[in-house]
Amino acid sequence: MANSNNITTIKIDRETKSRLDKLKVHHKESYDELMQKILYILSLCKSGSAEARARLIAIDKAKNLSLNKKELLP
Repeated sequence: MANSNNITTIKIDRETKSRLDKLKVHHKESYDELMQKILYILSLCKSGSAEARARLIAIDKAKNLSLNKKELLP
């Protein structure tokens, strides 16, 4: 987690926030963690790495597992 001296606020469109929310693996995942993950994958894509695709697939699987657990909860 970032030091509170390094925290800032940004304005984003509600649709953008909604799209970011859909990318979260877990509802407690912070937007900072999510943005760091997105930026990391973007840097991998720029280098043409197959690791980026593997990372996206792993995130998608984790998200699907998280959603399935929610469906099982009362």
